[in-house]
Amino acid sequence: MSNIMEVKFSAKSENESLARVIVASFAAKLDPTLDELVDIKTAVSEAVTNSIIHGYEEDEDKFVYLKCVIDGNTIKITVEDEGYGIENLEQAMEPLYTSKPELDRSGMGFTVMKSFMDDVNVSSIKGQGTRIEMAKKINA
Repeated sequence: MSNIMEVKFSAKSENESLARVIVASFAAKLDPTLDELVDIKTAVSEAVTNSIIHGYEEDEDKFVYLKCVIDGNTIKITVEDEGYGIENLEQAMEPLYTSKPELDRSGMGFTVMKSFMDDVNVSSIKGQGTRIEMAKKINA
């Protein structure tokens, strides 16, 4: 049987660290190595930051949704927003691409997520939001 955790929090940059701590605490049940835990926290940080920065405008009162599922020795993490969505998903997945260069963004968010997680899937509908689904097998 799976273990599931869901949380909704305001799309404010200060809540990115909250998301990292929540996921790390939940993932601890799998007894990950320190490196595995850092990988998961980094990927979650990138996903949540993308939702906050690219999904919404800073002054909006909106939310980011975080869901974690432990299934066997795999943690599956979903980060979702109801923001602007991604106009060109293929372009957004390219390393160094950013839609907000004025904010000094590196354009490496999706690349980082893919390098630290075993599986990353992104779906987005313009005007409706973006969903990032990631999975990592622990002690593989």
